[in-house]
Formats: sequence, structure tokens, C-alpha cells
Amino acid sequence: MADLSTRAEELRRQLDHHSYLYFVLDAPEISDKEWDKLFAELREIEEKHPELITPESPTQRVGSVASEKFAPHRHLAPMLSLDNAFGEEEFLAFDERVRRATGLDAIEYVGEPKFDGLSISLTYTDGKLVAAATRGDGETGENVTANVRTIRSVPLRLRTGLVGTVEVRGEIVLERHEFERANRERAESGMPLFANPRNAAAGSVRQLDSRVTASRNLSFWSWGLGEGGGDFAKQSEMYDWLRNAGLPVSADVEALRGSGAVLKFIDSWQNRRHALPFEIDGLVFKVDDRSIQRQLGSTSRGPRWAIAYKFAAEEATTTLNAISWNVGRTGAVTPVAELESVVVGGVTVASATLHNVDEMFRKDVRVGDTVAVRRAGDVIPEVVAVLADSSHAAREIPQPPTRCPVCEAHLVRKEGEAAIRCSNRLCPAQVARGIMHFASRGAMDIDGLGEKLILRLLDLGVLRDISDIYRLASRQDELVRLERLGAQSIGKLLAAIEASKEPSLSRFIYSLGIRHVGAATASELARAFGGFDRFRNATYEELVAIPDIGPATAAEIVEFFQDGESAALVDSLLELGVLPRGEKVESGRFVGKTIVFTGKLERLTREEAEERVRSEGGTAASSVGSATSLVVAGPGAGSKLEKAEKLGIEVISEADFLEMLDR
Repeated sequence: MADLSTRAEELRRQLDHHSYLYFVLDAPEISDKEWDKLFAELREIEEKHPELITPESPTQRVGSVASEKFAPHRHLAPMLSLDNAFGEEEFLAFDERVRRATGLDAIEYVGEPKFDGLSISLTYTDGKLVAAATRGDGETGENVTANVRTIRSVPLRLRTGLVGTVEVRGEIVLERHEFERANRERAESGMPLFANPRNAAAGSVRQLDSRVTASRNLSFWSWGLGEGGGDFAKQSEMYDWLRNAGLPVSADVEALRGSGAVLKFIDSWQNRRHALPFEIDGLVFKVDDRSIQRQLGSTSRGPRWAIAYKFAAEEATTTLNAISWNVGRTGAVTPVAELESVVVGGVTVASATLHNVDEMFRKDVRVGDTVAVRRAGDVIPEVVAVLADSSHAAREIPQPPTRCPVCEAHLVRKEGEAAIRCSNRLCPAQVARGIMHFASRGAMDIDGLGEKLILRLLDLGVLRDISDIYRLASRQDELVRLERLGAQSIGKLLAAIEASKEPSLSRFIYSLGIRHVGAATASELARAFGGFDRFRNATYEELVAIPDIGPATAAEIVEFFQDGESAALVDSLLELGVLPRGEKVESGRFVGKTIVFTGKLERLTREEAEERVRSEGGTAASSVGSATSLVVAGPGAGSKLEKAEKLGIEVISEADFLEMLDR
């Protein structure tokens, strides 16, 4: 038992060390797969010997059953807000006030991105995390310790030999690709969409069931201290202390002397704000000298030595010409705003989501209205609000359809769901969307079987469901009669279909279109079960035991395989020769290599690109470090590209990456 106890403590030490390298120094020494191996060994020891489990063990981040409510938590030091500057003139006015109060000609500032997330206060006593609380009213917040403990970038114990109590202040954010993944899954499930990553992060932390929080892949970034920590001469020294203690701090913090340097810093961030993996809504500038901070003091609301420079919202106004209704692959019927074309954030937008019927009514949108449209990064454009005019009240209130706009089947709405759904599982729109999803690059990747061809084959009755894809080889006489589909194209299509018969397990799981199961969740399931038979026969209890699988997802998976039509479809695919491969890859182009993607990919989604890496035996990482083998950079690449160039790591384009896969 002594040997096991020693080994468990050594594993915890190694995992903490590698988490520090990954989240704080951005310089991982081992791959995700190697980290998972250490984690699995520790979990096995603790499962067999629960008496060895400690509260700070990395295994204790998975979340627990629902709590009844959040208890109040009183901050040791007030958690103040920042005043805002909406433009350069307002910042210059702030700078003038600081110079006048101090008598200095130029002020040394620290500039950093302003995270658009949920502010949080972490309390450590003798180096151990004992409480986590939201800002609340600045004096008292909500105790969300159980939820915050599930966030991997939050250290459960500090790396310092600290004695006493310290309050760490920071932000919890949801990275952009995680936000998009969550909203795609919520849309397919008929759940209300998150309005933005900030709301998604806040909602994730305030879950009564911390297992839901654990499934959201949240990140934490520290930006200050409340009570304790030491007497620092400079704000920048405080950041050094935070990093050394094991807390993530933005790599984009910069020392700036005088207002001129600040204005250049602002200008540099106007175009590269979307290069970060998470949303920022501005920049924060703090006087670096702590003695000057104390001299300036604070108001009851916020410090006089810091200000938030807010970016202008990427919004535009246009006219709502019509409301159309889209039928998704799960039957969800959602309203879409058809707009007079307008440029938002550098992109021409002609349509925008209205999310669901409740949102449409809440915003009171009517055809002919002038509306505000927002687009952030790669997020789907949305109608933010109606700019009411004198004619708004006279316009007709739109009503949702009672029948499917495609097949005219009755629409139904389950209790507790935001979506209305087509009741006909054989609805052409659902079937078509399901086949498109199955054949898409991120799923079975059947080259040549695109949207237009799928719709033509459906119209001819050659395709009726997904399994018919694998019967096309026996219907070549019908294919040759299709216009603009020659013998060579047919040959390539059939070859691609044949090649798709041995997908990775994660791709196959994702391709089935189970509600709540996106690409990242499919990868987790594939790693957990290893083989398809184990996965399809998994019980609800086995599914929810997986760290990133919540109760709703587990229930959907069980229901999918218990449904007769779904089970029959899966059986047909297997009988037709589809044989999903387990996730253990021992050969491939990227075995032993760690690859990082940065910037915008134009031919693949980020999830598809990372899956390509995994399918070729490599590791897809989110940060650049000494273990990184290759960086794939697209337009808008920022700090990751700069770091790769400094470290001498090979950088290639997306086209080069795809060429490597085709060799």
C-alpha cells in the first residue's frame, strides 16, 4: 500500500507539473496522449484504493451530482469593476487625470487583452484551493467551488510554499471553437442557443450539476490579486508571481510607456483580436507602479489607476426582408432572417439566425423592420435587436408554421424544449441533412458526394437513407443517366464510398448524427470505449461516468440505439461492410508528432483538421511549445505563429497540410 500511495503522489506531481507547462508556460513537454496515460494510471489506483484520493487530485475534476443552490461567499477584498473608455479620446482623458494627480510627464502602463468571460475569485489557503466565487455585488458572490474545480487550467494547489490565504482574481472563458461546438449541438437538440461565449461561460459555471460544467471545456486566466500574495513594486511583478504559482496569465501582456505607446497597442489589436482562440471585448490598461496605484486609490466602484478600453461592437443595421424556416437533420424547424445584404466585421451578410420561436417573439422582429445584426469571429450572424420605428407596430407579427415547410407533416414541441420539430422522421429535409452530415468531411468524408448530388439522388429515389450510399455501386446504370456526371466522376465517387468503409470510430460515431454528439464528444466516446460494439451497448451509467459526457448526452445516446429505426440503420451499415476502426493508431503520417492549428482554416473546420491529425496517429494540441512538431497557419494567425517562429518550429499552410495528407 505504501508503494501505491507513493506512486499516486508521484503521478499527481507529474500531472500538476505538465498542466503547469501546458496552461501557464505554453510549453508542453509531453503529448495529450501521454498525459492521458498518466491520468488513467492515477485513476486506476484511486478507483481500487479510494482511501488514497485527495481533494487536489486531478481525477477530482469530473464534477458531481447536482447541488441545490449556491451559497453566498464574502470576498476578503472587494472585487471592483473598471471604468470604461469608448475611444481614444476617453483614454487620453484618463491618462491626463493620472498624470495630473501624480505630477508625472509619462505613465508606465501594463496593457493586456480584456477577456470577455465571467470574472471569478479563487481563494487559496496554504496553497490549496478552498473556494471559488463569482463577482456578485463586489462584496459577496456565489460560491461555485465545485464547478470551478472541474476546469483543468485552474490549479487545485499552487506551486509556491505559500502559508496563509490569497485571493486570485481572473476570468473564465469559453474558447470560440468550443462555443461554436456547443451551439451546434444545442441547435440540433432544439435547445436555446447561447447568445455569446461570455453568456455560455457564465451559464456553464452557474450549473447546479458540476458535471455539466466539466463537459464545457472552459479555460481560466488570472489577471490580479485581491487579498494576500505579497507586496509587489510593479503590476508586472504580480503577474510573474501568478505564473510562478502555476496560474495562467495572458502571454500578450505588454509594458507601455506613455499614451503614445498605448495608442499604438490599441491600433495593433484592432485587426488581430480574432486571432486569439477566445473572445475579447477590449483591452485593459493598468498603472504598473504599485505605489502610484496606492496613491491614486479607488472609488466605491473601481480603481482610479486602471481603465478598460472597449472595442466598438461589430454590428450593422439593415432591413429584414423576410423570415424563412429551416428544417435541420434532427427535425428542428428554426426561423432565419433574410436580410438586405450588409457588411458586418468585413463579411457580407444576407441572412442571420433568429435562433428559435421564443427568441423571435422576444425580440419582436417583423418583416420590414430595421434590425441590428452582429457577427463575432466565425460565429453565425444573429439579429441582436429591432430598431423600432413609427411603422413597427403596424407590421404583421410573424407566426410559426404548424406544418413542416418541406413535407407538411405536423410540427410538435416537446415540453421543456425551445425547438418545434417535424414529426416525420422520413421528412426529405431531415433525410437530406442527415445524409449530408454523414458524408461531410468531418464525418465519413465521402469526396464527391456533395449537397447538390445528394439532392438529385434523393429526387430520383436512388437514395432513401444513409445506408443507400453503400448500394450505389449496384445502381450505376441509374447514375450514368444523370446529367453532368460522367463515367470518370462516377468511378471516383464509388471509390470514395468504398474507401469510407473503414472510418475511425470517432468519425463513425459523429456521422450518425446523435443529438448532443459533436466531433469532440465523439472523440471522447471513441477513446473511452475503443470499439463500436462496446459503445452501442453502453449503459446510461457507463456513459455519464465519462468526464465530458453529461446526463442529456448520455440519455440521447441510449435512446438512439433503443430506437428501432436507428438500430436498423446502423445494422444495415455494418452489413454493407462499414467497419469502424478503434482509436488506437500505431501508424500514419503524424505518429509521434504534435500539430497546432492557428488562424482561420478555409477548406477544413478546426475540428476536421484535428481529426485528420488524430486519424494519422498524431496529437492535435491547442498551444505551441517545445513538444510541437508542426504549426499549420492560416489567415489571422497571431501569437502562436510568432512563438513557433521564435522556437524555430516548422510552419506550413493549410494547402501544404492537405497535400501531406494526399501523399
